[in-house]
Amino acid sequence: MCTTHTAVDPTEAGTVVPVAKRGSSGKSSGSAAEKRKAASDVHEWISFTDPTEDRTWTFDATYLMSNHRCIFSEGCQGVLDADATDMMQGCCSYGAHFVDDDDVQTVVKAFINVKPRHMQFYDTAVAKGFLDSGEPGSDGNPVTTTRLVDDACVFLNRPGFEGGPGCALHIAALETGARPLDWKPNVCWQVPMRLEHATDETGHVVSQLREWKRRDWGDGGAEFHWWCTEAPEAFSAKEPVYQSLRDEIVELIGEDIYRLLVDELERPKWTPLPHPVTRAAQR
Repeated sequence: MCTTHTAVDPTEAGTVVPVAKRGSSGKSSGSAAEKRKAASDVHEWISFTDPTEDRTWTFDATYLMSNHRCIFSEGCQGVLDADATDMMQGCCSYGAHFVDDDDVQTVVKAFINVKPRHMQFYDTAVAKGFLDSGEPGSDGNPVTTTRLVDDACVFLNRPGFEGGPGCALHIAALETGARPLDWKPNVCWQVPMRLEHATDETGHVVSQLREWKRRDWGDGGAEFHWWCTEAPEAFSAKEPVYQSLRDEIVELIGEDIYRLLVDELERPKWTPLPHPVTRAAQR
C-alpha cells in the first residue's frame, strides 16, 4: 500500500507520483523526546468540492484569516542575501518571470499607457525593450523575463526618483484609475499568494491556494536574508488577507468560489488558528 505525493508546477497541472508509506517499519527510531517534538508551521485548511466541475478546492485558512500585508517601503528587507531595506527593491531584484504569452501581452498593452513621469528607466525600455530571455524552463526554452537594469527589474523605480519608488506599472495604473493587477505580470500581483493545480489519474483536479513560501522561489529562496510571510512586522494589516486581497483572489479562483470560501471563513462559532508567525510573536 502506498500514499501519494503531488508534484505541482506553478503554471500547470502536476502529476501524482507514488511514494513510500510513512508508517512504522516495526523498528524503533530516535529517542522518545524526538518523537514528541511539536509540529511546526501549523496551518488550518478549508476544502470543498467545486459545484460545477470535477475539482476540489483547498485553501490555507490560517493565512487567509491572518493580517499579513505587503510592506514595500515600510520595512521590507527584500529578497537578497543581506538586509536590503534601504534599496527598496522588495521582491523585484530578479525581474518578473512570465508564465505564458498572455502574461507578456498584458504588460505590452499596459506599457502603452506608461509615461516617463511614471518610470525611471522609461528611455531604456523604449531603446532596448523591457523583455529579456531568462534561464531555460521545464520545456527547455528560455523563460521570458523583464529586463534587468542595475541588478533589478526595469520597471522598478529606485529611491529618489521623482515619480516615486516602486513598480512603474503599479504607479501608472493607479494614476489612471485601473487595477494594478490588470497591468502587471502574474507573479507580481499574485505574490505573496500561490495557486497550484494537480490532476490525479482519474482526471480529478485539486486546486490549492496558500501563502507563498521561500521554497516557491526555487533553490535561491533558502538564501534570502528575509521573507515577508515569516516576518512579524508584515502581519500588521487592519483586515484579513481574504478581504484585503479580494480582487486578487477573485481573479485566481472566480467570484462564485470566492463567495463559498468567504462563507466558510466567516462561519459562526469558529475560532481560526492564528498564523504561526503571530503565535510565535505572542509567546
